[in-house]
Amino acid sequence: MRIEEAWLTEAPLVTIFDAFEAAGHRVYLVGGAVRNALLGEPVGDLDLATDAVPEQMMQLAEAAGIKAIPTGIGHGTVTLVLQGTPFEITTFRQDVETDGRHATVDFTDDITRDARRRDFTMNALYVGADGTVIDPLGGLPDVMARRVRFIEDAGTRIREDFLRILRFFRFHAQYGGARGMDSDGLAAVADNLDGLDGLARERVGAEVLRLLAAPDPAPAVAAMDRVGVLTRLLPGADSRALAPLIHLEAEAGAIGPDSVRRLAALGGEDAQGHLRLSNADSARLDVLKGGLGDMTSPEVLGYLNGAEAARDILLLRAAILEQPLDPGALAAANHGARQRFPIVAADLMPAYQGAALGARLRALEARWIASRFTLGRDDLLEESA
Repeated sequence: MRIEEAWLTEAPLVTIFDAFEAAGHRVYLVGGAVRNALLGEPVGDLDLATDAVPEQMMQLAEAAGIKAIPTGIGHGTVTLVLQGTPFEITTFRQDVETDGRHATVDFTDDITRDARRRDFTMNALYVGADGTVIDPLGGLPDVMARRVRFIEDAGTRIREDFLRILRFFRFHAQYGGARGMDSDGLAAVADNLDGLDGLARERVGAEVLRLLAAPDPAPAVAAMDRVGVLTRLLPGADSRALAPLIHLEAEAGAIGPDSVRRLAALGGEDAQGHLRLSNADSARLDVLKGGLGDMTSPEVLGYLNGAEAARDILLLRAAILEQPLDPGALAAANHGARQRFPIVAADLMPAYQGAALGARLRALEARWIASRFTLGRDDLLEESA
């Protein structure tokens, strides 16, 4: 099979191919770019693999006038920069020792050994300068069937890096077809749950958010729930509201995937601590979960939190109750988001000062909200006279 993509013939990539081949080395695109090109998915970074060791890469880059940065030279990675675009290129490697988080590697000139150290068969495909797909481990049928399958023994691959448990579910959500998840992979996940405890929470959180950003992660997350991964990562979490939420998102129109909204649907205890969310994501999650925990009206939700957050809270409420989203509630939330409290501090001064001023502003705002935003400035000031 051949890949015929315009970017394969663009100058920066052709320059790299030509430089390495002129020096007698093999060089290939590998991994995500190959997989996505075959699947018709958007292609991001163009990563390469070669039989040249880092010192040789640095030398031939210098000879060809290519900027080379030794970004991970101990692990065989050099970054080549052409026309402002970075390309990571890594020497063929094989694992010597792994501890579930990090690996010690040796360089090799054997592409099959390099392929064997990767995670899934769909990521062990290579493409040369002419677009021909090289498939050392027979992963091409898995790619074309959108089947996420570990290379060789699933348990061994997982124990090399326990983060692969989460990548297994994320890749199924992003690239998996209609069929269920690979049974050998799921069994290996269930046998290696303890490995999740040693992962850095930042790595776990990043994978979970990427998983939830997939168009429809509900089947993958339900599988995580069944085998015990979900509650291991986020105690108290429950996947049942996620599928209804994704259905409601689709029905509501132009509402794209949103990891934090979907994380709120899962519930759970101390997501910030268990997943090391950013301050912004953590604050937003608190707003969404707080809106689920009371009966604040749609109008007030809109006023207090803005139209987007109010919409998300209403989506979450409907998903948890497995009810359709009320268009009237959305309209009310949008109406509330447009309201502006008509009183400012200067309106109450000098009669009120300090703490008394703040208390009076809050009381008047509560009265204004209770009136469903109908009381005007004069009405409210009369109450303060």
